[in-house]
Amino acid sequence: MLKCPLRFHLALVSTALLCGCATMGPQSIPRDRQGYSTAIGESWKEQTLLNIVRLRYADAPMFLDVSSIVASYSAEGQIDASATFPPQDSGTPSIGGYGRYITKPTISYAPLTGDKFTQSLLRPIAPASVFQMIQAGYPADFIIGATTRAINGHYNRSAGINARPADPQFVQLTELLRRVQRAEGLGMRIERRENGEATVLFFRGDASPQLAEDVAQVRGLMGIRPSPEFNLVYGATPRNDTEIALLTRSMLEILLDFSNCIDVPAAHIAEGRTFPGYAPDVSAQGFHRLATIHSGAQAPADAYTAVRYRDTWYWVDDRDMASKRAFAFMMMFFSLAETGTSSPAPVLTIGAN
Repeated sequence: MLKCPLRFHLALVSTALLCGCATMGPQSIPRDRQGYSTAIGESWKEQTLLNIVRLRYADAPMFLDVSSIVASYSAEGQIDASATFPPQDSGTPSIGGYGRYITKPTISYAPLTGDKFTQSLLRPIAPASVFQMIQAGYPADFIIGATTRAINGHYNRSAGINARPADPQFVQLTELLRRVQRAEGLGMRIERRENGEATVLFFRGDASPQLAEDVAQVRGLMGIRPSPEFNLVYGATPRNDTEIALLTRSMLEILLDFSNCIDVPAAHIAEGRTFPGYAPDVSAQGFHRLATIHSGAQAPADAYTAVRYRDTWYWVDDRDMASKRAFAFMMMFFSLAETGTSSPAPVLTIGAN
């Protein structure tokens, strides 16, 4: 009499355990890696956008790094059966069993404070890192416009309390460097010298008449001699005509620049809650906004990333490739701002019991 029920319960518990075990082990790696990496990426975009919005409203930024992720899995089961022998009228067979599948993810966060805060947000990006990104193929006009305050005495735009337009020479320089970059006329190398490493830039102006003309204009605007090589240094102005001086921004300055690209509600400006930023159409001023960040009372239907702040939604449109590209560059800028000893990258640990 017990044989069929016992087999049924055994099959039921075994099925439950097999279903749990099927999600553990090596086969869980693709799922967990993709799931956690997607979640961290989306969270990073939202955190970055939220801090950009907070800066626009004079709130202090706050970053939390995901320092570690530990996901532990376990599966267990048990079958119980009892009966009275010999069978009696009052004896009732008893069969029981259970299966359990447990997952216990533990995520650790580390606030960005102290020296790490200084490294990531307040220290200027190294000039060599800026040109390394340009050498990697990123647009020179965008990279220099986003990361640089001045190049050989020509100043970029700034907003907020000390708002000022960009020098015409700065805008012209970025456009010329973009053309030289497209023509493969700009190169760099890092040399080891007695007093440390030095970054050397060089121009190749003999490939075409147009490239030669563009390089000559770059030399004229920067005030550098017709030399094949130049030293790249940090500063607002060069010491001589063989240097290219780059006064770079910190990550905080870049975030502030992004915050001026938010189309905040007009009522917030009228009420004194925030200040006017860059106008939507700034082509007449000789530059383009780094990104376009929209705002509205309702949650967006098609957003690349969106956050809610003070009962207002802020978002980047998923169809705005220029703004999406700018956010992707933001991750690169955070990496470039890391100077000195960096903290370990987030570690994903999967334990199966």
